[in-house]
Amino acid sequence: MAIEIDELINLALKERASDIHLRCNEKPIFRIDGIIRILEMAPLSQEDLENYAKKLLSDKLMVQFRVNHEIDFAYEPEISGQRVRLRVNVFTSQNRYGIVMRIINEHALDLDSLGFPDYQLMKVKELLHRPRGLMLVVGPTGSGKSTTLAAMIDYINKNCNKHIITIEDPIEYVYQRKRCIITQRELGRDTNSFQKALSGALRQDPDVILVGEMRDLATMEAAVSAAETGHLVLSTLHTTGSVRTVDRIIDAFPENSKALVRTQLSSNLLSVISQVLCKRNDTAGRIPAFEIMIHSDAIGSLIRENKTFRIATELEVNQQLGMIPLDTHLFQLYQQGEITEEEALSRSLYPKELRERMRTSPAKKKGLFSF
Repeated sequence: MAIEIDELINLALKERASDIHLRCNEKPIFRIDGIIRILEMAPLSQEDLENYAKKLLSDKLMVQFRVNHEIDFAYEPEISGQRVRLRVNVFTSQNRYGIVMRIINEHALDLDSLGFPDYQLMKVKELLHRPRGLMLVVGPTGSGKSTTLAAMIDYINKNCNKHIITIEDPIEYVYQRKRCIITQRELGRDTNSFQKALSGALRQDPDVILVGEMRDLATMEAAVSAAETGHLVLSTLHTTGSVRTVDRIIDAFPENSKALVRTQLSSNLLSVISQVLCKRNDTAGRIPAFEIMIHSDAIGSLIRENKTFRIATELEVNQQLGMIPLDTHLFQLYQQGEITEEEALSRSLYPKELRERMRTSPAKKKGLFSF
């Protein structure tokens, strides 16, 4: 008989896993510090997966799953006397069940603890006090975007008197009111689409709107418009780097709308925070590396004039404004002994240039590195 799903979650918590993968005819798999680990257990049968799905899904969600063959939702069991929250995706692959579960921290992390360089952290906090504009957190799947967004919302909740509306699929962090009114809406349960929820949010007297993901053109249009009409909008995209993020948004629009969206972004895009998670060299776990683009007149002009390829240069020369290129932060982490040369190069946007920089300015803590 297969291990009970809650026992498996308990084991994942003890092993500090971030994700649990369950597939038919395969052993359970954990992702720990970014690495896939196969458990020494019997492979799971189709019946095992079906039983897990019945445990996880309510009757209503099961009906939706049978229609769509995939579904996202939050699961909140009590494990060892403590509530645990997970983001769950149940799907079919070759007509067989599959399940992936992401373990969510019980509370949002403090913004100070995320690993931003000190000066950039100060600038990000300043932006979170702005009354309007668009702030994006971008990166590949599993890079900690949701964690960063939650920390930003928690910072606003602690330091401002505002109305925050979150639109998520599903709700991950559940916020408790501190200084802000917080309205959390879940796709499929409280609203049928990000775009409709965004349109509705504008009639609910918000100051801050969090959109879990800008996944389609309608959502992008609504988010950009909300930022333009006097709201602070926070969201995510699955891109890497500021240049690619700006290009991705513009390219999503039809040709006859590109000039307008360039103009909108040139004045309303407050920041793009791009992040990757790196394997630590000095201890177990992972550490984020950030690229931060902050609005400036020069960057606004480059976006408006369709010269986004020059944004990378602006990040280099305007670090006094709080910007930092990803490779610069990777180099700092390498010099501090927190990541290896190999790890830095594997996450780099420009590995050839970064390797040369490492050769001319070697790490101060050479003893910590394996070359």
